[in-house]
Amino acid sequence: MPRLVLASGSRWRRQLLDRLGLPYAWASPDIDETPLPGETPEALVHRLALAKASRVAEAHPEHLVIGSDQVAVFDGDILGKPGDAATARIQLARFSGHRVTFLTGLALIDTRNARHWVCHERYDALFRRLTDSEIARYVEREQPLDSAGSFRMEGLGIALFEKLEGDDPNTLIGLPLIRLCALLREAGLDPLGDQGSW
Repeated sequence: MPRLVLASGSRWRRQLLDRLGLPYAWASPDIDETPLPGETPEALVHRLALAKASRVAEAHPEHLVIGSDQVAVFDGDILGKPGDAATARIQLARFSGHRVTFLTGLALIDTRNARHWVCHERYDALFRRLTDSEIARYVEREQPLDSAGSFRMEGLGIALFEKLEGDDPNTLIGLPLIRLCALLREAGLDPLGDQGSW
């Protein structure tokens, strides 16, 4: 059985983790993602990434468990998954012509050695000016109802942007692989090395 576990039901995160070529299992954690009163976006993604990993880690001793969570931040508001098409259209109309910050929290729990790491990555998206009909067509075609910010970078969402800025484009999809590789190496699992110890 793989000793690496992804605490996510997201097929997009699984596709990203597949790129590392490491055997892993995955499980979908069931946690409340509601922000706490006065919670900053950074604190929220840290807390939720760790909560997801912790929930799955309960059933996986002797494992490395990855948790991740993403929010969009715009004009002082923390925006999660839209949930329905009307909310997605409203979010994208707000973003039109503006810069939106995406924060992706990342947690890695080493249940074998009782230690963990938590961090986050930032990625900025400058949306081009969008017409109402473009927004409606995009939401109808892509149905980005389960994606923070109401778009999917890995699909047609790329057509919404004028410019993208950040260290790791995978952050925008929901799993910052550069940082994850660094954490895995620190935990003793090098994606390019001998995985015998795990």
